[in-house]
Amino acid sequence: MSFARMLAAATARHDSLLCVGLDPDPARLPAGMKGDASRIFDFCARIVDATKDLVCAFKPQIAYFAAHRAEDQLEQLMAYIRRNAPEVPVILDAKRGDIGSTAEQYAREAFVRYQADAVTLSPFMGFDSIEPYLPYDGKGVILLCRTSNPGGSDLQFQTLDNGDRLFEHVARLAAGAWNRHGRLGLVVGATFPQELARVRELAPTLPLLIPGVGAQGGDAAATVRAAWRPEGPIIVNSSRAVLYAGAGEDFAARARAVALATRSELAAARG
Repeated sequence: MSFARMLAAATARHDSLLCVGLDPDPARLPAGMKGDASRIFDFCARIVDATKDLVCAFKPQIAYFAAHRAEDQLEQLMAYIRRNAPEVPVILDAKRGDIGSTAEQYAREAFVRYQADAVTLSPFMGFDSIEPYLPYDGKGVILLCRTSNPGGSDLQFQTLDNGDRLFEHVARLAAGAWNRHGRLGLVVGATFPQELARVRELAPTLPLLIPGVGAQGGDAAATVRAAWRPEGPIIVNSSRAVLYAGAGEDFAARARAVALATRSELAAARG
C-alpha cells in the first residue's frame, strides 16, 4: 500500500492526526534504561506498543540512532513496527539532500535498508537531488519548506525577485512541477501558523508534516485550523512531550496518556 493510502487509512482508523516522533536520547531514558544506548530499541518499542492505536504515523529521527551506533536498533525498530503496527506508516526523518549518485544511495538507505514508507528531504539542491527517491513506487517524499526552528527564517523567509518568499516557492514547486509522481509532501512548523496557512493555500492537497507541537510550543488547535482540510492531510508530530512524559517504570503509560490527550485536542480542533 502506498504511503498516501496508509496515511489516510491510519488517520481514519485511529481518528488521529497525531504522529509520535521517536527521538531516543539515552540520557533521557527512564529508570533502568537511562544512559544505556543499548536499550534504545527497548524504549522505542514500548512507546510504539503504548501509542500504536492513537497515531496516524511514527517518525524515527535517524540521528538519534546513528549518533549512538544504534543503526541496527533502528532496523530492528522499523521491522518491529511493521509486524506490530502494520497499518501505521513510518516516516524516516533524515532530511537528506545531495546530488545524483549520492542521493541514489540515500534513497536506498531509506527505502531498502530501513523499509520506510516516507522520508524527509532538504530540497535546496534542486529537483535532481529529489528525483532519485521517486522510482520507489508508493513511497512518500516530504520536503523541508518552513521549518519550526527560529533560524529557518535566515533562508526560508527571504524574498525572491518574483515577490515570493523562498518557502512559498518551495511549496509551489512541490504542488506543481516537481510533483510528477504525486507523492510529495511538505514539512511546515506549527510554530509559524500564518506561514502554515499560506503553505496550505499554495498546496491544498499535499500532506503536511507539522513538527513543533508540544515541547517546542506550537499550538495544536491553531495548527489544525491553519492546515487541515478534508482533501489535505496533516501529520502533527510530537516527540519529546510524549517520549519523556514519565521517567519511571510507568513511562509507557504516561506516554500513552499524553498521546491520548494530544490526539483528543487535535480532533476537537478539527471538529
